[in-house]
Amino acid sequence: MAEIEDAIERAEREAFTRQPPKTLKAQIGYLLKQLGSARAVAQEIGVTADSVNRYRRGARKHPRADVAAKIDNAVRQRWQPKVRKRRRMQAATTGGITVETRARFGYTAPIGTTDDGRFRRLTVHLPPEYAQRLFDARDAGAGDRQMRAIVADGFKEVYFQDGGARAMRISDVAINDIDYLDLDY
Repeated sequence: MAEIEDAIERAEREAFTRQPPKTLKAQIGYLLKQLGSARAVAQEIGVTADSVNRYRRGARKHPRADVAAKIDNAVRQRWQPKVRKRRRMQAATTGGITVETRARFGYTAPIGTTDDGRFRRLTVHLPPEYAQRLFDARDAGAGDRQMRAIVADGFKEVYFQDGGARAMRISDVAINDIDYLDLDY
C-alpha cells in the first residue's frame, strides 16, 4: 500500500479553498476543460467517449460505482493545482511537515541496547528540508519504501536523536507495519 502517497493527497485536499464539483455533469465538464476532449476523459475514467458525452449532456445520470469513483478521483487530483503548489512550497521552505502515525519503529543500535521494533504513536514536526525531500521523491515517482525512508530519517533526527542531544549511536530507523499515517502542512 502507498500510505505516504495517500497521506500527502489527503493533506493537499484539506488545503482546498473551494470544494470540487459534486454533480456528475459538473465533474465531467471540469474534466473536459482539463483534458480537452471526450476521448481523453474516457481513457482517464475507463469508459467510451459516447458515455462521457452522455454524462455531459445529462442523458446518463448514474454511472457504475467504480466509474463514479474514478471520475471523483480524477477531478480531485486536478482540483486547485495552484493552491496545492503554494501549500507545498510553504511546507518545503518555511513550515515543514507534521507527521502523525502509529507504526512499528525499528532501528539499528549499538550492542547492549535494545533495538527491538515496537509500536509507537508519534506526532512529530519535521523541518522543511524533509518536506522538500518528500515532495521531490513523490514528483520523481518514488515508491512508498523510498518515501518511508525519508520520513524515517526525519524521525531519527527529530524524535530519536532529538536534534543531536541524545541517542547519537542510532544509525538506521525503519518504519514498518503502519496502522495509520497522517500528514499536515
